[in-house]
Amino acid sequence: MNKRIDIIVVGTGASGLFYALNMPANKQILMITKTTVDASDSYLAQGGICVLKGEADYSSFFEDTLKAGHYENDKASVDVMIRTSPEIIEDLIALGVEFEKKNGEFAFTKEGAHSKARILYHEDMTGKEITGKLLAQIKKRKNITILEEMTMVDLICEDNMCSGVVACDRKGYINLFESDYVILASGGLGGLFDSSTNFRHLTGDALAIALKRKIELENISYIQIHPTTLYSQKPGRRFLISESVRGEGAVLYNRRMERFVDELLPRDLLTMAIREQMEKDESDFVWLSMKAMGSENIKTRFPNIYQHCLEEGYDVTKECIPVTPAQHYFMGGIKVDLDSKTSMKHLYAIGEISCNRVHGANRLASNSLLESLVFAKRAATHISQNYETGKQNKPYVNTNEFKDLEQLKKDYKESILAEIERSKVVELFNHTKA
Repeated sequence: MNKRIDIIVVGTGASGLFYALNMPANKQILMITKTTVDASDSYLAQGGICVLKGEADYSSFFEDTLKAGHYENDKASVDVMIRTSPEIIEDLIALGVEFEKKNGEFAFTKEGAHSKARILYHEDMTGKEITGKLLAQIKKRKNITILEEMTMVDLICEDNMCSGVVACDRKGYINLFESDYVILASGGLGGLFDSSTNFRHLTGDALAIALKRKIELENISYIQIHPTTLYSQKPGRRFLISESVRGEGAVLYNRRMERFVDELLPRDLLTMAIREQMEKDESDFVWLSMKAMGSENIKTRFPNIYQHCLEEGYDVTKECIPVTPAQHYFMGGIKVDLDSKTSMKHLYAIGEISCNRVHGANRLASNSLLESLVFAKRAATHISQNYETGKQNKPYVNTNEFKDLEQLKKDYKESILAEIERSKVVELFNHTKA
């Protein structure tokens, strides 16, 4: 298939959907996704979304974000994210998103490394609530088309300008989609890891393509491990036990059923403490207890976690569950500015695949959905205000490069992993110099 469209969005998670909803209706938008439209990590987000509760909360929100990120955050990015958060919440509510309320007022929860409760939530399925409502609105827009099982394998570009996407469909056919702009919203890279909370198909292909096309990357060795996922010997994606659980009072025990750590430490520090305890215990997990929260509260506040654990043979209202760290989030990615522009003209990156350094070296809990939406909207605003028609004469694309797709996947994976290792050395050198 050869097709020309105004804008192509690669990915159907929260950032991609929100970007498309913020573009004018006179722009024809094609969204492509590697599997099904709802198989994005945005759907899996349990905890919630941060919001600035008022000017008095600004300093602590800012400091909490920087402290969790080991002060490697870009302060301008953090400021934009925090200042824009009330506007984003208003947008979500206008689009039909529902957040928990108590006595008619928003209920806020607290998670690790937050000094105050500033997180809005919807049960323990906030990501599903937000992304599902965004998708429902997308389906009403006549200018937006979604193609499922359409995998980006390259960008169409020349002279450092992007003018489309090369994609492979479910039958293995190569499709050329030309466009004025391309928006990369393709998610993280958890599929590269044996143990991850991410969907297995999220393998960071955009990073390999960026390397191939000499698009700038940043901090790609900054990969976050979540301290508490449900321990299982089954293969496949690891089930997340949200940080909100610990924020609401759950505690961690060693094999002797003794508390051994402050459960609200930043994720990287808590992960380190859990791993040290696992080594002492000669165990593959530690224990997490939610019992003190009370049976009814658990079932109401965390129905998804309660039900999943029950299916795995654990009643969290009565017993501890085994938890262990697993790969969770990607703080690095394709380097972007405050408007989500990459180093290539007419190419933008948003969501987890992008890096605006807002998270620094370690993401603060529940900043991911917020950051994705804030900078997706900024990308839409910038493109709308500065729209330029791209190249009308498409660059030559040698489709023979994509005949062996399995080998291409292997090559992309190897190039990403090699660059991550190279980046680790560079970061270590930079830290040593500092």
